[in-house]
Amino acid sequence: MADIQTKYLIIGAGLSGLSSAYQFKMAGETDFCILESRDRIGGRIQTKDAIDFGATWFNDGHSSLLHLIDHLKLEKYRQFNLGKSYFVYSPKAAPQVFEADQNDAPNYRVKGGTISITERLAQELEGKIRLNMLVETIEEHGKKIRVQTKEISYIADKLIVTVPPQLASCLTYQPALPEELIEAMQKTNTWMRNAMKVGIRFKTPFWRKNGQSGILVGQAGPVIELYDHTNYEEDSFALMGFVNESLRELGKEERKDTILTYLKKYFGKEIEEYLSFEIIDWSTDQFTACLNLKPLYMSSAYGNSLFQQFYMDGKLIFSGSETSNNHGAYLEGAVYSGLSVAQKIINSST
Repeated sequence: MADIQTKYLIIGAGLSGLSSAYQFKMAGETDFCILESRDRIGGRIQTKDAIDFGATWFNDGHSSLLHLIDHLKLEKYRQFNLGKSYFVYSPKAAPQVFEADQNDAPNYRVKGGTISITERLAQELEGKIRLNMLVETIEEHGKKIRVQTKEISYIADKLIVTVPPQLASCLTYQPALPEELIEAMQKTNTWMRNAMKVGIRFKTPFWRKNGQSGILVGQAGPVIELYDHTNYEEDSFALMGFVNESLRELGKEERKDTILTYLKKYFGKEIEEYLSFEIIDWSTDQFTACLNLKPLYMSSAYGNSLFQQFYMDGKLIFSGSETSNNHGAYLEGAVYSGLSVAQKIINSST
């Protein structure tokens, strides 16, 4: 099959890749394409049954994301935090009970779940996204760049790789990328790669009626963070949070029993009257956690200056939440990086 030609090619249909494509469209560009290895868009944004199992919150300091949400005519709403909250500093001691200051800067969620952002972007980019496209090789092809997937190859003038740097380092590049860049990629921690998130749906938000916020934090127990996850319409009620990684060693049912027994101490027997219970372990996602990556010290710092440069003679550049030098490892970082990299390409092409 003949190579597919396109002006701009983007690898990854997560928030960063979709933001870049949207920036191209807003600039009047039509000759671009997105390749996504998964069978869905969104990357580490995943909303199921009104529960965000991936990226969730943002705040007033995240201006690029807020502007995008407004532009897409989406609605944000404040994260519920009213009532008694718990800080567990020891499994053998009573928890510290506190109430969040309602005058503090709020965190927000998006009506419809975080997936509503990527879905709305995808609607704007209809026909530009190719799913189930697993990239194998990226190589220079004269004055252009060639991307080989399992079944087909694409040739582009410019390429944006939005895959997390650790995973991007596992791809084959011809010619090879600079050693210092590969080392920086391998040492950049992939946001969410070790996260396990639990979502528990209920018929009613009983914790609210009991004067509780739904917030529980602390490293001592099976659940290290928990929050109210009632939706915007207040017709779907849930608690959602992060599970202690030590529970990864347990079987599915034992893990669930351990979590429910723990939460029962703070929220009472009503915690057992759930409608659904689900855990998503991002470490098992091959497109988030790179299985064949050599064990190296990983830095929690994001936005390495090496990621801001072009490679392969100005044809290749990286983007994503981890590469962003503004709010790295946040939704804001993904949007900021996606928009700014696309604009950098547009400027370099004029």
